[in-house]
Amino acid sequence: MNWETKVTKMLGIQYPIIQGGLAYLAYSDLAAVVSNAGGLGQITAMSLESPEALRAEIQRLKTMTDKPYGVNFAIGQHGRSFSEFLDVAIEEEVPVITMTGGNPAPIFSQLEGVDVKKLVLVAAKRQAQKAEELGADAVMVVGQEGGGHLGKNDTGTMVLIPSVVDAVGIPVIASGGIGDGRGLMAALSLGAEGIEMGTRFIATQECIHANDLYKQRLVKGTENDTVVIKRSIGAPARAINNEWTKRIIDLEDKYGTYESLKDFISGEANKSYIYEGKENQGFAWAGQVMGLIHDVPTVSDLMSTIITDAEEIRTRWKK
Repeated sequence: MNWETKVTKMLGIQYPIIQGGLAYLAYSDLAAVVSNAGGLGQITAMSLESPEALRAEIQRLKTMTDKPYGVNFAIGQHGRSFSEFLDVAIEEEVPVITMTGGNPAPIFSQLEGVDVKKLVLVAAKRQAQKAEELGADAVMVVGQEGGGHLGKNDTGTMVLIPSVVDAVGIPVIASGGIGDGRGLMAALSLGAEGIEMGTRFIATQECIHANDLYKQRLVKGTENDTVVIKRSIGAPARAINNEWTKRIIDLEDKYGTYESLKDFISGEANKSYIYEGKENQGFAWAGQVMGLIHDVPTVSDLMSTIITDAEEIRTRWKK
């Protein structure tokens, strides 16, 4: 079947499926196989130790695929400056830049005159409108079901996507609670031109940086096994519910300050779980879609299953 949408045409990809930025996990190994399977793979820039490390990842990815790919910039991650990292992406002629977790205006300024597609992750209608005003080519809109950082309003994907579609003139990419062909078709029916998946791509064989315990937790868990942390500091984010996140929420109830939380929500605490499998000495991001994850396939098999299932739905709809 023809899977051409405004997003596939814009990005030059076969299927309207984008791999999320995935802090500390989205590197060339995963990005290349997603792109080779017809989607848009991404490298996470700000989880790398230096701009030259980003250059090495981009150059390695180029040896693994000749398909389009993206580099994600988590704005303000760890309080680091993104400017030199972005310079590397520009020098390496990265075709797609995505932005998450902060004000994207400085990135747009630095990209002025650069031939690159610019996508912004948003969690509210006004944010989407602002991204369009800045010059975004598309917005990725995450509902409250998503993993990692979310909007301050508890608006679910089913309501948020059509609301944003009606409010902007640029393509909308749906994110949050999507992990199979049913989710893809639901997103398209809401007016989206594609989907972004984060949690589902973690539970794949090529997400080699994720510890097996983390992947199995995604497989065995349900949609009720996540919790939103960091509400008290205005940065709500969804993670797997464990003893560590319970301590975070307890600290939020008692103090509600960044200083009281910083050691518990740090990158080191995140890596302790996702890299080393120390599930009670750290935390791991996950969306409610973990309730729909039942295996750890190759990316190729996952993409094939999503498209096959979506095509079966399209066929039924025609009857």
